[in-house]
Amino acid sequence: MPPAREPAVLYEAARRGERAALGRLLSLVERGGPAARQVGRLTFPDGQGDHVVGITGAPGAGKSTLTDRLISEVRAVLEVPVGVLAIDPSSPFSGGAILGDRIRMQGHALDPKVFVRSMATRGHLGGLALAAPEAIRVLAACGYPVVLVETVGVGQVEVEVAGAADTTVVVVNPGWGDAVQAAKAGLLEIADVFAVNKSDRPGAEETRRDLENMLDMNMHMGAWRPPVLPCVAATGEGVPALWAAVVDHRSHLESSGELQERRARRLLDELGRILVASIEEQLTAVRAGSAWDTVTRELIERRKDPYQVADELLAGA
Repeated sequence: MPPAREPAVLYEAARRGERAALGRLLSLVERGGPAARQVGRLTFPDGQGDHVVGITGAPGAGKSTLTDRLISEVRAVLEVPVGVLAIDPSSPFSGGAILGDRIRMQGHALDPKVFVRSMATRGHLGGLALAAPEAIRVLAACGYPVVLVETVGVGQVEVEVAGAADTTVVVVNPGWGDAVQAAKAGLLEIADVFAVNKSDRPGAEETRRDLENMLDMNMHMGAWRPPVLPCVAATGEGVPALWAAVVDHRSHLESSGELQERRARRLLDELGRILVASIEEQLTAVRAGSAWDTVTRELIERRKDPYQVADELLAGA
């Protein structure tokens, strides 16, 4: 087996177009630790990217097929490289992504300007991997100005993908009215564009109308009103109009100054997660320390209260 290359060497190779090096960089990011931190320092200056688009929605909504069609549309319209992060459920055995990138996006396997990577949610079902923000930066810094982030769509995924993207596309299906009513507050808050997929099926117009009515009643909507667009991902119908709406939203973000505000909030949120992770690492070290058994015995015997014990443990950390 050849010796592992340093992150700096991998980064330079990835920027020259070496796809294997890019894959190794993303693997380092997923594993975390000192190597991931080094990757982060290398990519941060050049890793802002041009446009990060999140694609989320309920399981079975057709997000993967729609993402595949959007890749083709971006390549045809902008003619720029496209990076894709497919956030999958974590394998209960390996912790890795269950669904593979080649299974999802077979049609782009031979396009050297498309890089698709499956990433695991690391046990947080429906949530973005902790490594996803850094993975986005890696792709952007290595020549992929447009990054599509497609998620499994379970649990808190909608909120998380909105925090990681410039533009969030929420994919719904006909006959989704009851679910829309149950989740409308969250969807109205995070959706920049609604895509009514499988709109060739009965109930598509009713779903579109329900969403428009919800938007009409939204008292907190700003200057941008999310468009509700029909599409059929299986055939590509409506996909050009959907991408045009994403581009319009990007123009709105730039003209209003909201793009920089969103990206600033994203960095602050990421900082918060890093701080929490660091504190958890310190807590693990405290539990493994020599003082743990002694002071926790004093707590159980009620000779000291929990605050005293916490202060002693932190002071000795």
